Amino acid sequence: MAIRKDIIDLFRVPAGKKIRLKDYNPCWKQTEEFEDFGKDALKARAKEILDQHLVELAEAQSLLYADDRYAVLIVLQAMDAAGKDGTIKHVMSGVNPQGCQVFSFKKPSAEDLDHNFLWRYMKSLPERGRIGIFNRSYYEDVLVVKVHPELLGRQLPREKVGKKFWEERYEDINAFEQHLVRNGTVILKFFLNVSKDEQKRRFLERLERPEKNWKFSAADLAERGHWDDYMKAYEDAMSATSTEWAPWYVIPADYKWIARTVVADVITTTLQGLDLEYPVVTPEHKQLLEEARKKLDAE
Repeated sequence: MAIRKDIIDLFRVPAGKKIRLKDYNPCWKQTEEFEDFGKDALKARAKEILDQHLVELAEAQSLLYADDRYAVLIVLQAMDAAGKDGTIKHVMSGVNPQGCQVFSFKKPSAEDLDHNFLWRYMKSLPERGRIGIFNRSYYEDVLVVKVHPELLGRQLPREKVGKKFWEERYEDINAFEQHLVRNGTVILKFFLNVSKDEQKRRFLERLERPEKNWKFSAADLAERGHWDDYMKAYEDAMSATSTEWAPWYVIPADYKWIARTVVADVITTTLQGLDLEYPVVTPEHKQLLEEARKKLDAE
């Protein structure tokens, strides 16, 4: 019960290709399988698929942990109110907490700014056998910082920040990710593609519902004013850094249940595609197990 590979490929950003986000529908929810479903039936079907993936993902994560050769890094990027937190909560709900870690990156500290832009993220990379999730990531340094270049301040030994500067940052990211992949880290990068209209609806919901008031920040509204600049920054970043070894997926996020199902499918399918196996028990160890069993039976 999975989303077909050709459907998943709709969301994967081709390596080396310039993309336009207007070619990716944030409201997408249609396949041939679902074409006769109404919204309620479609939502129920998506939940069935998600539930199945949660079971399969829990099994795959357990095997990943036992195999202890690979790490998995999941990068989540999005505009405000796109559903990053909810995606993490629902998709990883069945995973053993011992094998999963989540890092949310906020404004860099003075210590962070005194190092290269990748430094604080390197410290939080997942260990072998674990799934690490970056809720926002080093891509902020080619997204938020690109939209607001004044944030660079005096941290760099150069006067001009132009096209070449950003190209070099993309090169640094690609080299960093390739190094990780070569050393056993599987990288999956998701952009939750929410429309401007849906973001407005979710912002209004946060304002109207007291239990969600805490989620709203005046800064969210200010950043919304830079929407077009952010879309351009995302297009440039994904076009430059979606590679065969660390692909980007543009996930339709106007319907949260679709976004969660697709993300879960990509993660589960990727883990199941690894050559994972439980450690082989040696004859010597089997003998020790047999001796232990005999001692326990004799009690």
